[in-house]
Amino acid sequence: MMELQLLLLLLLSLYSSLLLPSAQAEIFFEERFDDGWRDRWVISDWKRSDGKAGKFKHTAGKWAGDPDDKGIQTHNDAKHFAISAKIPEFSNKNRTLVVQYSVKFEQDIECGGGYMKLLSGYVNQKKFGGDTPYSFMFGPDICGTQTKKLHLIVSYQGQNYPVRKDLQCETDKLTHFYTFILRPDATYSLLVDNRERDSGSLYTDWDILPPRKIKDVKAKKPVDWDDREYIDDPNNTKPEGYDSIPAEIPDPKAKKPDDWDEDDDGLWRAPKVPNPAYKGPWKPKKIKNPNYKGKWKTPWIDNPEFEDDPDLYVLRPIRYVGIEVWQVKAGSVFDNILVCDDPLYAKQIVKEYMDNTREAEKDAFEEAEKERKAREEEVGKLEELGKKVKGGEEREIYTGVVEGVIEGYYIRTQSLKLKYFILIVHDPHDYLDDYHDEL
Repeated sequence: MMELQLLLLLLLSLYSSLLLPSAQAEIFFEERFDDGWRDRWVISDWKRSDGKAGKFKHTAGKWAGDPDDKGIQTHNDAKHFAISAKIPEFSNKNRTLVVQYSVKFEQDIECGGGYMKLLSGYVNQKKFGGDTPYSFMFGPDICGTQTKKLHLIVSYQGQNYPVRKDLQCETDKLTHFYTFILRPDATYSLLVDNRERDSGSLYTDWDILPPRKIKDVKAKKPVDWDDREYIDDPNNTKPEGYDSIPAEIPDPKAKKPDDWDEDDDGLWRAPKVPNPAYKGPWKPKKIKNPNYKGKWKTPWIDNPEFEDDPDLYVLRPIRYVGIEVWQVKAGSVFDNILVCDDPLYAKQIVKEYMDNTREAEKDAFEEAEKERKAREEEVGKLEELGKKVKGGEEREIYTGVVEGVIEGYYIRTQSLKLKYFILIVHDPHDYLDDYHDEL
């Protein structure tokens, strides 16, 4: 029994150590939105005077694998959302930079963003907005069925440079982790739920610096360059009489009909059929060209305009983490924000969520979908009953509980949005009074 307890303690200790960063790693910022998060974040007043600023709710969302694991969710449709947290200033020079966070689109967003920003210099957090300069922007941007973009924008010498690749984000309604890793050799990796979605280099995938190599526009293919892979076999000559072979010949099986009258029908000739001896126009056989040099390509040369910057990967010292998005439909839950220099620690956080919470989240989502479909069916029945009543004036409202009487039936339903009818039904006991019922 004692041995079993020691083994369990050892396993627990090992598991806990996996979730801790290594001794050499440094965490610049980590936010799980637990107690005290409001002291770390500042909600901007940007667009508030115009009535266009949305709010954030502290919630795990409508379906969550762990209801106690809360994030911040955009609230109010067709609004701008801006919130930021100040962090100890740091530089990614000579170290790996890891930016990671999770986002869950519970809503049919229609059009809007779900990305994060890293900011440098001084920022008036109460005025933080879309025109505030940033050093790095990363995350999904969805609009309609066509745009499902995953932004990767790097600022270099005051100018923003988006990645040249067409990267796609997730569009379902579950939590997804987005991870960006930038190394001192200017290579990067992009992970979604711990799976590498893309990788490359700041040198090749952004138009920040001119390319190292360019094609020599002055180069021309040498006159003696032979790019014919196959040539005619010089030893293969056309057989004598080959061109005299006809393509068609009289059908040797054909016979003149017994009732053929040459005086009336003319001279009988057998119909033509393909000649099996005819092989088409003569073509010499092809052989490998012994002088073949391959397809000629324009050579690459050093670009005289390229000037290397060994600090290309270095962002301006980071001082803030921010969320600044606009959404037609609100309802996105941001959580698990991490800025560090340890990819293994970031990976372990995602693994912990996927192992312990993902299946429970899926189950919660499926249950929420069942309830949503049941409510829609209820509302559909209510609308159909309403349409049957003459004189109904169709309107649209947002409500919670709807109840009323239609054709003598008492109806009660719940919905976020439905059509209702002002019904005019005559009381059989008093035809002079009208009975009005709003649903």
